[in-house]
Amino acid sequence: MHYVYLLRSIGHPDKTYIGLTSDLRSRLQKHNEGGSPHTAKFAPWKLQSYFAFETQNLARNFERYLNSGSGRAFAKRHFEENSPRGASDSCP
Repeated sequence: MHYVYLLRSIGHPDKTYIGLTSDLRSRLQKHNEGGSPHTAKFAPWKLQSYFAFETQNLARNFERYLNSGSGRAFAKRHFEENSPRGASDSCP
């Protein structure tokens, strides 16, 4: 399996990271040990969400989407706990 994952920094909760791996546990450990220059500054990280794909190509395409502007908006809207999903000022 191939995984697309979303990390959130524990010390800096406004910082997130989206990545791709075939070994989710060891990749999270590597992020938390400072093994990735892109995430070392904001470690430790917690796993917020992950998605499993049968092929690397499908996973890569989804990761690219999540790292795009519309994909980041999608992730924020659907995967953050404090997001106002469909909230409005008026009552139905």
